[in-house]
Amino acid sequence: MTEAKPDTAASARAAWCVIAAGVVAALHVGKLPPALPVLGQVLGVSLLQAGFLLSLVQLAGMTLGLVTGLAVQRVGLKRSMLAGLWVLASASALGAMASGVHGLLATRVLEGLGFLWVVLPAPALVRRLVPPEKLSGMLGMWGAYMPLGASLALLAGPLVIAGAGPQWGWRILWWLLAALAAALALLLAWRVPAEPPEALAPTGRPRNRQLIATTLRSRAAWLMALAFATYSGQWLAVVGFLPSIYAQAGVAGGWGGPLTALAAAVNIIGNVAAGRLLGRGLPPLALLAAGFLAMAGGALLAFSGAPPALRYAAILGFSMLGGLVPATLFSLAIRLAPSADTVSTTVGWMQQWSALGQFAGPPLVAWVAAEAGGWQWTGWVTAASSALGLVLALRLHRLLVLRAPRP
Repeated sequence: MTEAKPDTAASARAAWCVIAAGVVAALHVGKLPPALPVLGQVLGVSLLQAGFLLSLVQLAGMTLGLVTGLAVQRVGLKRSMLAGLWVLASASALGAMASGVHGLLATRVLEGLGFLWVVLPAPALVRRLVPPEKLSGMLGMWGAYMPLGASLALLAGPLVIAGAGPQWGWRILWWLLAALAAALALLLAWRVPAEPPEALAPTGRPRNRQLIATTLRSRAAWLMALAFATYSGQWLAVVGFLPSIYAQAGVAGGWGGPLTALAAAVNIIGNVAAGRLLGRGLPPLALLAAGFLAMAGGALLAFSGAPPALRYAAILGFSMLGGLVPATLFSLAIRLAPSADTVSTTVGWMQQWSALGQFAGPPLVAWVAAEAGGWQWTGWVTAASSALGLVLALRLHRLLVLRAPRP
């Protein structure tokens, strides 16, 4: 009994290292928006090129999520995360030395691949490290990796760039994040224990096809992936267009970054709360329903004619309660994956649809706003996405009921 405590403490530290690695990966995704104005001045990046710089990091997720999940299963969870961190470090260093936009575009594709290699193995690795009674809470913490990384990038990025000047500030930011990814790789290699030999057993081509086929035949995998897409697309669309809302409300430009960072950061509260509530036995359907309903109502109010303070409060509610959704879906991925061998491929399929939602959501919202001549219909677009999310949540609930053990 006395020897179990140090092992438990070491496993907890290892799990926190995994979560920290996800935050660092998210920092690499979120470092670009604060740098875009400077990149336009220094490298002549056009608005169209800026759009590609923002979206190319999702290219790997949209096209390679399932395949990368399979590769993770073969290579091993820890090794995959280490590889992803080193890819992020290398790509960020190469980006810091880029002399033109084409070099930056290429490194953003590499960063998207490194991001996938970090985030796909994480839920399964957390499950291996922590005891079952603490799994829901830790998965809730893991679900917060993206908003935490994005908010940190929105806050710290402008400070680094302004402190060093426009010519070198963005390059220093890229170098700092490269060093941070390398440091996390070393920490992960030290803190996370080696995987058992059976987890690294090689699998042949028939096994690969079987894992993919099993994942794609799973109704639960499709429902979770589609639900993640409905969440991620509308969340990024609303948060991404906050500067436009600020401009309409007459908010001073210097407040744009902190207000956007706060809107992203409160998403962490929902993720953490979901993990705790799931651990206390609250049904996943209740959390998914609360999240999607809050996102629908928050978006409708945010894009209405309400006073600016009320609209911003609605955005905070939209993001905070919306955070209940990703943490719950990560928890369901562990429970509803077709088998223990397909957890990584199931998460990969979810990540692939999440990336598709992030890629398609903002342009759809922008198109509707352009056609309508304003933002008045945007809330209804995101509310429709939430309604679809509610339908998917009900279907997932039915699957959980069917799989529940009979008394």
